[in-house]
Amino acid sequence: KQWYQRRVAITAGRTGFGGNRLKFLAMGQGQEKAALQLLDTAITRGQWLMLQNCHLLVNWLVDLEKALEKIQKPHPEFRLWLTTEPTPKFPVGILQRSFKVVTEPPNGLKLNLRQTYVKIPSTALQECTHEAFPELMFVLSFFHAVVQERRKYGKIGWNIPYDFNESDLRVCMELMRVYLDKSMGVDGKIPWSSLKYLIGEVMYGGRAIDDFDRRVIRTYMDEYMGDFIFDSFQPFFFYRDKDVAYNIPKETHRDKFLEYIEELPLANTPCVFGLHSNAEIGYFTNAAKDMCNFMIELQPQSSGTEGGISREQYIEKVATEIEEKLPAVFELDRIRRQLGEITPTAVVLLQELERFNNLISKMKISVATLQRALAGEVGMSAELDEIAKALFNGQIPGSWRRLAPDTLKSLGNWIAHFERRFEQYSTWIEKGEPAVMWLSGLHIPESYLTALVQATCRKNGWPLDKSTLYTTVTHHTKAGDVREKLHSGCYIEGLYLEGGSWDVENACLRKSKPKVLVEELPILKVIPIEAHRLKLQNTFKTPVYTTSERRNAMGVGLVFEADLSTTEHSSHWVLQGVALMLNAD
Repeated sequence: KQWYQRRVAITAGRTGFGGNRLKFLAMGQGQEKAALQLLDTAITRGQWLMLQNCHLLVNWLVDLEKALEKIQKPHPEFRLWLTTEPTPKFPVGILQRSFKVVTEPPNGLKLNLRQTYVKIPSTALQECTHEAFPELMFVLSFFHAVVQERRKYGKIGWNIPYDFNESDLRVCMELMRVYLDKSMGVDGKIPWSSLKYLIGEVMYGGRAIDDFDRRVIRTYMDEYMGDFIFDSFQPFFFYRDKDVAYNIPKETHRDKFLEYIEELPLANTPCVFGLHSNAEIGYFTNAAKDMCNFMIELQPQSSGTEGGISREQYIEKVATEIEEKLPAVFELDRIRRQLGEITPTAVVLLQELERFNNLISKMKISVATLQRALAGEVGMSAELDEIAKALFNGQIPGSWRRLAPDTLKSLGNWIAHFERRFEQYSTWIEKGEPAVMWLSGLHIPESYLTALVQATCRKNGWPLDKSTLYTTVTHHTKAGDVREKLHSGCYIEGLYLEGGSWDVENACLRKSKPKVLVEELPILKVIPIEAHRLKLQNTFKTPVYTTSERRNAMGVGLVFEADLSTTEHSSHWVLQGVALMLNAD
């Protein structure tokens, strides 16, 4: 915000509108009347007015639009400047009559570093008395660029995309200057723990609302900050390969740092950020998927085609095929009597069947009503139109999606997933709890794991709040390889590993294979255990999510955490974005 204000002030000064002829107002609650008063004054007196952070009062912008429409004869030198973050609610009328300037974070590490140092005053590096300040400023700027560039790679970069901005960097620079100046009055030692906490936990970590995203930030702090960066015997590099080396230049002036930055390559690989090179493939794959989805939305929805079946005929054909695959609902009363003793896992089964019955009923009613609407027997409602459009585009209707587990699958793959869910429920009812559970076939998979812990605690007399899950990857690659059921716990199949691969022979994590973004994990064994008895070494705590969308801002999507064996330091896998998913896209 300050940078925009400064640039507008410079422009106004060059054109003779400095001083009292330039007005600023930061928008916020209670500023509506003040803004309109300043607007009236600016219109009549020919002033420049800048309203900042308009996205904070986006509903009030409608009143601003009306006020602008009422202007009859404004002063010829009147100018109105508005700053805002991207928001879909910004009035289109204001946008249509405005000149628009869009500023986005530079794309690429080099451009990001260049922008940071261009905005730093030439004397800023000499404001601190500590000799390490210029180099630590570069470390902080590099860290700022890295956390911004990780957003490019989607969910493998950050679970939730954060808007780390220039104000975060400026505050951290000031904090670093203050703490280094204070250290000069004591012993001159750099207060690493304080700097890492304030920068990694308070400023940048304070924006991160996801625990695993905060773990990424803490890892960068540990990798980039410490006495080791000044080791002359083993020089420090942020990243180095045969083509490029990112290190800390031994300079003290801003212009020298800019000269170093200009020598860096314009493009960089994901490896610079600690990610695998496959992350770039994932980035382009997701971009292509988005483009295809937009093209599907834009395709003509005409009622007929030359030389083929019409749109209505195609939708009716798909609806008929789905109707033929729909099973009868489960008889819950009979199943409840058949189960006899209601164990925690039996409760989960009954709850799952109730939700599955709701989905079956909804699908049957929707398909039958849609077929009648296509035949002209009933009117086409908005819901039926949405279902018809989804079936035509090969997508899951929203009314069905709301009653089903989260998924990113297309309609055809989702129907196959639906049929497999029915098979697992039927087997569970007829033959008892499966020895190997297909966890992604459950509507709420975490409820089954909680039931396992609860059943084991009842059996052994353990306190429920002091029990947890122990996980280990077996050598079994197929469910048929498992001969008997566990006495406590279960085997889980259908987990997919992203950000790494699994070494079956050595039973540990290893780097991803080239061009292989996701691979299936062997059967995972899950055993409830008392928390104080769980002693783990050389393992990496890996989040298990429902889909590759991972966890959203509301915390939805995380199922549990699995401990995977590793010979590498855990920081390596943290930066690689390693995670497990219950569903492959």
